[in-house]
Order: sequence, then C-alpha cells, then structure tokens
Amino acid sequence: MTPATAPTHHPLPPKTPMRSVLALGLPLAGSHLAQFMLAITDTIMLGWYGVADLAAGVIGAALFFAVFTLGSGFANAVMPMVATAAASDLDADVRRAARMGLWLSIGFGLAVLPLFWSSGTLLTLLRQPAEVVPLGEGYMRLLGFSLVPALCVMVLKNYLAALGRTQVALWLTVGAVGLNIGLNWLLIFGNLGAPELGVRGAAIATILVNLATVAALAAYCAWLPSLRRYALFLRFWRPDWQAMGQVWRLGWPIGVALVAETALFSAAAVMVGWIGTQELAAHGIALEITAALFMVHLGFSNAATVLVGRARGQRDQAALRASAKAAVGVSMGFAVLTMALYILAGPVLVGLFLAPDEPARAAIIAIGASFLLVAAVFQLADGAQVLAMGLLRGVQDTRVPMLIAAFSYWGVGLPTSYLLGIRFGYGGEGVWAGLVVGLSVAAVLLMARFWRGPGRADARPFAQGEFE
Repeated sequence: MTPATAPTHHPLPPKTPMRSVLALGLPLAGSHLAQFMLAITDTIMLGWYGVADLAAGVIGAALFFAVFTLGSGFANAVMPMVATAAASDLDADVRRAARMGLWLSIGFGLAVLPLFWSSGTLLTLLRQPAEVVPLGEGYMRLLGFSLVPALCVMVLKNYLAALGRTQVALWLTVGAVGLNIGLNWLLIFGNLGAPELGVRGAAIATILVNLATVAALAAYCAWLPSLRRYALFLRFWRPDWQAMGQVWRLGWPIGVALVAETALFSAAAVMVGWIGTQELAAHGIALEITAALFMVHLGFSNAATVLVGRARGQRDQAALRASAKAAVGVSMGFAVLTMALYILAGPVLVGLFLAPDEPARAAIIAIGASFLLVAAVFQLADGAQVLAMGLLRGVQDTRVPMLIAAFSYWGVGLPTSYLLGIRFGYGGEGVWAGLVVGLSVAAVLLMARFWRGPGRADARPFAQGEFE
C-alpha cells in the first residue's frame, strides 16, 4: 500500500488550512459530543428509575467503555490510512484499510464477549454491593452484544471523516441520541405496553441504537455515488492479510495509549474517593464538564489526522506543516476560551448538576469550582497532547507515542497525583494537579516528536507504513 507520486484525485475541496481544520473538526466535535450524550441520557434516565439500577448502569458502562476504548484503536488506525490512500488515488487501498478495520473490530468484539458474560464474577471481585452485582451482570451480558456494532460504527465514521464526509456522522449520532431516549423510555420504564426492564432495558436500547446506526452508515457508504468508487463492501468476506497486518500494527498501540489515559482519570477518581464523599461527587461533576469540552479538542485532533494524512499521501511537506500549525492554533484558541469559562463560571457550571435543595450543594460547588480552576491550567496541556497524538497518527506513528503516553500518564501523572493529593495532604486539588503534570509531560514529548520529526520543514516525504 504505497502512495503514488503524482496523485490526481483530491477527496477534500481546496481550502485554507484553518478553514479545513474547522470544516472537518467542528462536525467531528459535534459527533463526539452527541456520542457523549448517549451515556449521559442513560445515566439520567436510570437515575430516575432507581438507585440500584443506576449503580449497575454506571459501573457496567465504565467497564464497557474500557474494553471499547482498547478495541477502538483499529477504527482510529483506519482514519490516517484511508486519508493517505485516498489522497494518492489508491482506491483499492482505501477499501482494503477500511474493510480490514471492520474485520479486526468484529474479531475483537467477539473475542472479548466471554468477558462480559462472566462479568458477575468481576463485579464481585471489585467488591460491588450485593444488590448491584446481579443487575450489573444482566446489564453487561446484554451490553457485550453491542460492542461489535459500536466498533463498526466508529470504523465507518472514521472512514467517512477521512474522505471529508463528516456531516452524516454528526446528524446520525444526533438522531441516535433521540432514538436512545425513546427506547429507554419504553424499555426502562415499561411505557406503552413495553416490558419494564430497568437497567436491562437500557442495554437493549443501546444494542438497537448501535445496530440502527451501523446499518444507516453502511447504507450511506454503499449508496452515495461519490463513494461507490471505493466499493467498500465488494467481496467483503475475502481476507486481506497484508492490509489487516497494517491496520493491526497501527491500531493496537492507539488502543493501549487511549486506555492508559482513561485509566489515569479512573485512578484519580479512586484517590479522590479516599479523601471524601463530597470530594468524589465534585470530582465526578468536574470530570463530566471537562470531558464534554474535551470532545471539541478530540474533533480537532481527528481533523489534524485527516489533513496530515492527506498531505502525506500527496507528498506535500508544506501542506503537512501548514495543516499541523492551523490545527494547533485552533485547538489552543479553544483551550484559552475554555480556561476563561472555567475561571469565570466554574461555580455556575457545577451548580447545574445539583438539585437546589441538595444539603451539600454549597460545599460541593466550592470543591468542584476549585477542581475546575486546576482544570483551567491543564486545558492547554490536554488539548496539546491529544492534538499531538492526532498529528502523529496522521503520519502513522503510533508505537513510540504509546510508550510516551504510558510513561507520562502512569510514570509521572499518577505518582504525582498520589504524592500531592494523598501523601502531602493537598486533597482533591493535589490529585488534579498531578493530572496537569502528567498531561503536560505528554504534550511536550509528543509535540517534540512531531515537530522534530515529520513536522520539520526539511523532512522528506514519508512512505506509507514507515513507522510500522
């Protein structure tokens, strides 16, 4: 899968680098935010139903997300591979990368299904409450069947994003949120004669939403005239071991790096829980706020991957650097706006998550606002590290970034959080300060790797797969 030296087809319309980043990044950010809202609506509606079902849904969704994050590495590998191949007029290679991304995602989802089936044992080992374990097991056994369609949705979204087709993913995801709310209303609460299934109803709704979304995306990919040239599903059953190997080698380090970052924030939650209940509640609220706004940075990171991958396919080093600079500028500009929001409106944002008559409202708002002040500091670092990851994925460099991420998050960030928050007694603010340190180290090292390597003005055009 080697790019041609004189590509003639340009899948994205010519724009200035800044406009290209915004045109790709904003719909992708909206799609990520809508995906985030799927989890939020489940949490809210299960909270209306019952505390035990809510607890089962929360712990089950957290474990599902950890497995999904690991498996999503293959979907993330598809984006730069398709962008580079399409910019090089290698239609067959576009099809090969996307198809084997689907194959690996399906294989991963089937391979881990026994983990979901034995989740009751896992929940018991994690010392979950006795009334939560059977509910959680029933929820996760069903939710495991949604993993394959969920991963395939991500592959197809990234395939379309790499080809400049971001709007359809946005609107389908928004539609999925509405469908999820409707199905939850029917199946959790038993409305309109549907069975009242509680948390199991939420799992069934998730399965149906993911199946509907992947079917709609697949139909769009097969139907749209401008995409028929890639014949994505032509002889889908035929294996392509070379392309599969490339997606595998590029994808598994991405999945491990994503899990390392997710686990850092999970470990931070555990440490804040050692400090106190109010601190943990404030941590959860502050994390929801920062996670929602992080989706925008993730959208710009995806845009950087596509634009850098496209420039790489065209062997255009000037365009590669211009796209990277534009993505950095846009992401850092948004980080500054977010910092101002956290500093000026932190208490208001935290208060939105609490009932007016909550006895501990004032205390939780004060703690949560202090966490957001620390979060304001790490906005630049968090935006920079995820953007650097996107830039490096665009040139198909994933293994060393994985090691950098693991070192920064677990070798630096986690110990610093423990020392500042627990050993030195700075509490929740100390734990969050440790996150700042870990993310900052990752940002510096990852940005240095890109700009001193493939982002240099005198860097030679990279051959596809050079970093494999």
